Amino acid sequence: MREGDSSETRHGGRAGCLRWPTVTHSPPLNREWQTLFQRLIRSAALLLAMLLLGPASAGAASPQRIVAVGDLHGDYDAWIAIARAAGLIDAKDHWSGGNAVLVQLGDMTDRGPDSLKIIRSLQQLAREAPARGGRVVTILGNHEAMNVIGDLRYTTAQEFAAFADQRSPARRERIYIANRQKLEAAARAANPGLRPSEVRDQWIARTPLGWVEHRAAWSPSGALGRWAATNPAVVKVGDTLFVHGGVSAEYAPLGIDEINRRVAAAMRVADSSRTGILSDPLGPLWYRGLITRDPKVDPDGAAAAAGKQRPTIEQELAAVLAATGAKRIVVGHTPSLSGIIIASGGQLVRADSGISLYYGGPLTWLEIVGDQVTPRSVPRPAQGGAR
Repeated sequence: MREGDSSETRHGGRAGCLRWPTVTHSPPLNREWQTLFQRLIRSAALLLAMLLLGPASAGAASPQRIVAVGDLHGDYDAWIAIARAAGLIDAKDHWSGGNAVLVQLGDMTDRGPDSLKIIRSLQQLAREAPARGGRVVTILGNHEAMNVIGDLRYTTAQEFAAFADQRSPARRERIYIANRQKLEAAARAANPGLRPSEVRDQWIARTPLGWVEHRAAWSPSGALGRWAATNPAVVKVGDTLFVHGGVSAEYAPLGIDEINRRVAAAMRVADSSRTGILSDPLGPLWYRGLITRDPKVDPDGAAAAAGKQRPTIEQELAAVLAATGAKRIVVGHTPSLSGIIIASGGQLVRADSGISLYYGGPLTWLEIVGDQVTPRSVPRPAQGGAR
């Protein structure tokens, strides 16, 4: 059936052509004629039902298509190229994916210039998709959590600039004045000879325009902080489990709902504690143990697991899938510049191919239809082509 078409609209005119007997004040019918008349009525009703319901040979609906996209890290051009190639958006960047489910695996932010544009695009598609039977799921990544808790080591100058407006210089100045005594004391503790004007100049140099607005938006009470707190850390769509980093043996017994509840609670208070779920190397935002146990690749994870009796990767993967009732798990976070990797007999899919220009990996997405899991890719567009 074509989208927008239905059996009611296709057959409504034909059903309207049925002619029903005109009731008159004729003498009562004998039993034979009553029986024949009732059969005619039943036949007409059956015909009407068949016309309205459509042909029985239409068959069952095809499996829903799932499209998973890995870490984007501020590369809006790459995101738009992938979304168009995957049939999710039209030439004007509106939802055209029908009843598909889009799962973006987190880490939209940091390392690139256009995080805010990616977020706005995903928010728009999340509003548009349900009208077509589709759905957009944005998974919480460790970099979104870092923005909320104030860890801005990977935030770029362009990301701050995206929040700036004409009043940004005045806002920044007010912030400095309100905190001047503390800032001067901290600066003089390192260099007692600094003059007040030098302290101010240093702070201004380290605080680009847009920084104040960025911090306000990403605070737990800010628009983006509140939005990020609603994004699940783990989600199951059909038979597939999606998570940014991974689900470890320590967290799998909690179940999906409890993991998401704890993550959301931590996001609402910007919990930056090292052992908190937002920063835990064994937690869903950071865990790499389903991919590697190499301490050179994941020193934090190796340190967190040191001294513990832990399962092998194969044992842990099997336990996670059993605990969640999933056939496979799709993760981001750990880039593979060779493209999407399907491992462990199809039970583990690494969907982070280093899409962002920061990494320079291939532009990929994962398509799941029923039990068919297919990596796909599109050439990288010229920079600025989607702006």
